[in-house]
Amino acid sequence: MIHHIEVNVSDLQQSIEFWDWLLIDLGYTRYQRWEQGISWIYGDTYLVFVQAEAQYQDVSYHRKRVGLNHLAFFAKSKEHVDELTKKLVEKGVQILYTDRHPFAGGKEHYAVFFEDPDRIKVEIVAPKK
Repeated sequence: MIHHIEVNVSDLQQSIEFWDWLLIDLGYTRYQRWEQGISWIYGDTYLVFVQAEAQYQDVSYHRKRVGLNHLAFFAKSKEHVDELTKKLVEKGVQILYTDRHPFAGGKEHYAVFFEDPDRIKVEIVAPKK
């Protein structure tokens, strides 16, 4: 079981605005907040976003480089994926793979794919029944 995942971000406030509503909708609770970071918890696992120091922001994130490719979360249902997709579009978030949405991960994989402000790919997938 994962204890926590910590992600460095280029603009903490922008990341909070992007992630807060989404993580709460997915069942997470705000956990800790300090000047340079924030976390949300679900069960015993928490997700942390920390402001990257200026001297480390010269190279932007790209999921094709060595390191994290994407974060994937379970939705409650296919309907929940659809609701989140609608909210994302309303917020101006670009949905990835629109030509194959919601089956961009395959015929049996009902999900929405998008990127956060630092272009970290995010996937919200419906549980298989």
